[in-house]
Amino acid sequence: MSKPYALVVDDHPMVANGIAVFLSTRCGYKRVYVAASRQECNNYIAEKGHPQLLVLDFWLSDGTALHLIRELLQKDANIRLLVISGDENNQVQHKAQEAGAHGFVHKHDSPQTFHLAVTALQNGQRWFPASSEVACCASSLPRDQEFGLTQRQTEVLAMMLRGFSNKRIALALAVSEATIKEHITSILSKLGVTNRIEAITLLQGRRFTL
Repeated sequence: MSKPYALVVDDHPMVANGIAVFLSTRCGYKRVYVAASRQECNNYIAEKGHPQLLVLDFWLSDGTALHLIRELLQKDANIRLLVISGDENNQVQHKAQEAGAHGFVHKHDSPQTFHLAVTALQNGQRWFPASSEVACCASSLPRDQEFGLTQRQTEVLAMMLRGFSNKRIALALAVSEATIKEHITSILSKLGVTNRIEAITLLQGRRFTL
């Protein structure tokens, strides 16, 4: 019987190997393999069985990964698929989501964001960032009186749950990173957790109202 593993599909060797090392050292995968094409991906799966997590670049040397996503899910609906891309076109994320991917991360996002995305998928959740930090927070601010959050802390928390870095939150809210760090410290204290991952775990499935 094959053992669980993660598979990275990207035709840029340095990117693929960097992700593989991160999955091994930070995300708990004892076995991580790298494929440079759809064919190599299929070869690994034929030899080792289906991976628990598959991280794949949206743009591969032989076209987009959309067909591969649909193909893999037809064969095994339990595979968790995280799409990555350096393409700034918002349609890339939407097309990946429509094809059945469980998450999407931009290549320019921080390692922390990638870690949060992987953790979300490992916990059976999805991870799709909003196309705009401001739109994200304006459309759905998590506000729950039991935590005693202020309006600004609510905005910061909304962006935290989307995986935005302190720098991106500061830019979106036009304040300093030091201010954001202070807000986050207060938020984590009010939630009764010690880090972002614990906050995400605590808030999974919760319905917030304005």
